Amino acid sequence: MDFQGIFVTRIAARFAQLRARDSTGLVAYIAAGDPTPALTVPLMHELARSGADVIELGVPFSDPMADGPVIQRAAERAIRNGVGLRQCLQMVSGFRRDDTSTPVVLMGYANPIEHMGTEAFVATAADAGVDGVIVVDYPPEECQSFVAALRRANIDPIFLLAPTSTDQRIEQIARCAGGFLYYVSLKGITGAGNLDADAVAARLPAIRARSKLPLAVGFGIRDAAGARAVARIADAVVIGSRLVEEIEKAGADGALRAVARLVAEFRLAIDSARAARIC
Repeated sequence: MDFQGIFVTRIAARFAQLRARDSTGLVAYIAAGDPTPALTVPLMHELARSGADVIELGVPFSDPMADGPVIQRAAERAIRNGVGLRQCLQMVSGFRRDDTSTPVVLMGYANPIEHMGTEAFVATAADAGVDGVIVVDYPPEECQSFVAALRRANIDPIFLLAPTSTDQRIEQIARCAGGFLYYVSLKGITGAGNLDADAVAARLPAIRARSKLPLAVGFGIRDAAGARAVARIADAVVIGSRLVEEIEKAGADGALRAVARLVAEFRLAIDSARAARIC
């Protein structure tokens, strides 16, 4: 079933705004509950103030498949802090009390959702104000009922595409995806620093030919130069491990300042790429 275009979500609205001003989006990831549960909502607000267009909130999980060591350590700290899926949803609800426009995407794994119950999860996520969900280990052919439930709740199901994704796989994902497509720029886990922007640029046309959804690129972007290179070819740049690493270094006392500084740095790099494109 092709779900594209049925709903207008906060994610779709944000990307429409970005297109209207010919701007590239910034998707910023933090791990819920790290460095402390009390700081998660303030960090989300700082991300939005500093220039993030979409907030990606990581749900702590003990056995990740795609996360590198930086995000694994953040998840371990969050779990020790007593943060799980229900607490993440409460954090989104807290964020929504003061910010009703910034899209929030949950990124995590199937086990916590299955433990909670998919129907209960979708209903609670909708009530909390979640706009999109990435479940790393839910392949599209095995989660049609989950995707349909998300769509009924006006939540975008977001899927990952890899450099190894075949044309058939791209078409399959494009039929059920919403919000944006998340292109993993490298073969590996989050946080690896071997971004090849030329290889990404060569791969994106095949995806664009099969989907009208915006394309966000992440997993290998660690500095302003990488963000600038990706901003020239993608609809959004995703930063995650570098941001979580800075939070880890700064600790609770300096996390907000570290986030503000780094997000502003990436925002400037992305906007400079747009300016160069116009010139």
